Amino acid sequence: MAFYFKEPSHTFGEYLLVPGYSSDKCIPNNVSLKTPLVKFKKGEEPKISMNIPMTSAIMQAVSNDKMAIALAKEGGVSFIYGSQSIEAEAAMVSHVKNYKSGFVSSDSNIKPTTTLGEILDLLQKTGHSTMAVTEDGTPTGKLLGIVTSRDYRISRMSLDTKAETFMTPFEKLVYADADTTSLTKANDLIWENKLNMLPLVDKNQRLRYMVFRKDYTDNKEHELELIDENKRYIVGAGINTRDYAERVPALLKAGADVLCIDSSEGFSEWQRITLKYIHEHFGSDVKVGAGNVVDAEGFRFLAEAGADFIKVGIGGGSICITRETKGIGRGQATALIDVCAERDRYYEETGVYIPVCSDGGIVHDYHMTLALAMGADFLMLGRYFSRFDESPTDKVKVNGTYYKEYWGEGSNRARNWQRYDLGGARKLSFEEGVDSYVPYAGPLKDNVNITLAKIRSTMCNCGALTLPELREKAKITLVSATSIVEGGSHDVILKDKFGRN
Repeated sequence: MAFYFKEPSHTFGEYLLVPGYSSDKCIPNNVSLKTPLVKFKKGEEPKISMNIPMTSAIMQAVSNDKMAIALAKEGGVSFIYGSQSIEAEAAMVSHVKNYKSGFVSSDSNIKPTTTLGEILDLLQKTGHSTMAVTEDGTPTGKLLGIVTSRDYRISRMSLDTKAETFMTPFEKLVYADADTTSLTKANDLIWENKLNMLPLVDKNQRLRYMVFRKDYTDNKEHELELIDENKRYIVGAGINTRDYAERVPALLKAGADVLCIDSSEGFSEWQRITLKYIHEHFGSDVKVGAGNVVDAEGFRFLAEAGADFIKVGIGGGSICITRETKGIGRGQATALIDVCAERDRYYEETGVYIPVCSDGGIVHDYHMTLALAMGADFLMLGRYFSRFDESPTDKVKVNGTYYKEYWGEGSNRARNWQRYDLGGARKLSFEEGVDSYVPYAGPLKDNVNITLAKIRSTMCNCGALTLPELREKAKITLVSATSIVEGGSHDVILKDKFGRN
């Protein structure tokens, strides 16, 4: 006979937080949103933590290298989508890891004989106005000079003019020793000499690195940025249970900090096989998340299979129609509560804490706070991030309003058959996702800051200054359909209905 759960499953929209005592220390500026990304043993620190509890979903319409850089600046992690060639995904990971490391490898290099016209073409391609002039035009060639936008005036020079005639020669440059100069010393030299860039060369005058003033400024503007020990942005990457033997080494070589199996359903022998292979061939230092599951049994399976974090949620995404087409899934709030209770039991039994990621079901910002209060260590968000400038999709105008395109990995547009573990089929038999639009919302930074301000403020209302404290102190109540209506504006006519702001 089939097993029946005794209680109906619920969504985040059916709950509210009840305020708790707030001390005079409970102000938003005192709230820490730091949270573990991967598992750790009791008494130890996790190998990777995030400064905000947000990751972007493993989706073509959400997570590319541009999104990964923008989110890492704010303290979160993107998982670059795996439904592309291994080479393309590895290139995106590599771009994130090399985007900002304090010491940057030059990616705009020219020869002394390069013409102004060719320089302008390179500027158009890379967007970088500072270019290293090396003997052979390579990133590590003998440095002969630097060209910046200040070194030429298009109206005064022919496009055939060679770089050697207007570059700033090496003899006039302020530079430093690549082997002995620390990042702190490099920044000191930049400020003392009013430079925009400091080249670092070896004893043979070969270019090794460049340090930019703007990177120092960016660091000050992004105090929560998430970087590794080499001051490179932390980035994740999606994998599947098909080509992991080839994809994983390429992603690790490119610098991926953490991997995650992208699958429609995680309570599967295919995920156990994939996790076992990765840990046997690449060691336990390679961190791999798995999922998705919706109950305690699914969590226990992936925990024992070696998952470093576990994703919760099936059918709750705004573009997911798995529940509609297959009748598989569970209300996100109930699934999360069940799995987090099992995580805590597992921790008590083994002394190993496995972070839980809530994936799906977020409609409003306050749902994020509810998910965190219910036990999630962090969230994976698709629709939320797809609305921003940094997502890889096109911005379109429909009836005078701007939207961003957004489609599911289970849609025919994505053609991501790799995430469905169905015995070797290489195509989608039917769709589990839709192709859609979402309202365009602008820059990631502005929107994330507003969302995090709401989370911090609500945490203070609950008397909590950290996420573990929120889970301990939160008081959560189910609400009726009538009280949900009561919670919004009602019995008034909003001014914008009359066309007034």
